[in-house]
Amino acid sequence: MLTLSRQTAAHSMTQPSPPLPPHVAIIGGGPAGLMAAEVLSQAGIKVDLYDGMPSVGRKFLLAGVGGMNITHSEAYPAFLSRYAERAPQIAPLLRSFGADALCQWIHDLGIETFVGSSGRVFPTDMKAAPLLRAWLKRLRDAGVVIHTRHRWLGWDGNGDLRIDSPEGEKHVQVDATLLALGGGSWSRLGSDGAWMLPLEQRGVGLAPLQPSNCGFEVQAWSELMVSKFAGSPLKNIAIGLNDDVPRLGECVITATGIEGSLIYALSAPIRESINQHGSATIHLDLLPGKPVDKIQAALSKPRGSRSMSKHLHSQLGLDGVKAALLRELTPADYFTDPALLAKAIKALPLTLVKTRPLDEAISSAGGVMFESMDKRLMLKQLPGVFCAGEMLDWEAPTGGYLLTACFASGRAAGLGVVEWLKHKD
Repeated sequence: MLTLSRQTAAHSMTQPSPPLPPHVAIIGGGPAGLMAAEVLSQAGIKVDLYDGMPSVGRKFLLAGVGGMNITHSEAYPAFLSRYAERAPQIAPLLRSFGADALCQWIHDLGIETFVGSSGRVFPTDMKAAPLLRAWLKRLRDAGVVIHTRHRWLGWDGNGDLRIDSPEGEKHVQVDATLLALGGGSWSRLGSDGAWMLPLEQRGVGLAPLQPSNCGFEVQAWSELMVSKFAGSPLKNIAIGLNDDVPRLGECVITATGIEGSLIYALSAPIRESINQHGSATIHLDLLPGKPVDKIQAALSKPRGSRSMSKHLHSQLGLDGVKAALLRELTPADYFTDPALLAKAIKALPLTLVKTRPLDEAISSAGGVMFESMDKRLMLKQLPGVFCAGEMLDWEAPTGGYLLTACFASGRAAGLGVVEWLKHKD
């Protein structure tokens, strides 16, 4: 046995060591970064993931507080249209990993899903935390090393990553880097847009970060609107912008203007109208279930000694914040003309003058332009550096579209890294 052991030892000393696996750094621990880490670890690549916050997935968890809307079940053409002018760039990502593939991936984690009445897809328990826990366990089991409280600062003179850590600044040499740093909203959760400067300094084409899925301000509400109706929901209304078909839904009056799901769905065209013209006028249909002629007929009925407020309530069920808005935005003489008042109820103009601050927005538009990357999502100016997630220049409404594209772009960028590493030598 002793002789055999010596022979074995001698033989092993003559064998070359197996090549070390490539080493990739992922910057950002949201859905895009974590999905990229999964793809890379499955390819046998050494992955270190760095995140500036005390734990990963913080925005993902907060987005799921009211019910984790993971994706949407609508047909692909309608789904793709939600990405507006960036649909051509998002299309290949979704073809590779769209809503159905995302749902199957979630099921493989042991999390079941269901489709809600609106077509949105949720985990059965409506929570993000169980999904994230199962996912992180799978990543760690696959060898992914996660470093929290580690903030990326850019590159040093040698091209190594500069990482600010609790132990001081580190300089990390890797074979490739994947940036998934989020957009510019909710900075308290890590998405502060600080990555824009080091990329700009390297000549990467960037579009300015702007609020998306955000609220808007009016020039000024009356004191009554602010004191009595700020925070009041506007339910069962429709909102139209320009000549587009009005959308049904609900929103909320705020002390400075208006916000909520219906406004978020229109936030991109409203914002662009403000950018181009200084303001945007939306039209509120306060009674979308009633045609204008029926409203006019109801208003034309004698009201006797009743006040106009009581007349609106008794004939049309119009009261509370809707009646207050009608008073706020309609000339006084309209209330003596049933035809004019009926038209106002069906298309009440509300002028919006600016977005709420970027940090309040649910998401952001702008970021790394697709024209700055190749089809693998690698930066043309920086070979070996890839980008994914909300830091790319695209936007989409809430309803699962944001998360789906984040997952899909993370997977695409991860596959891009694998392909590039195979051919770089």
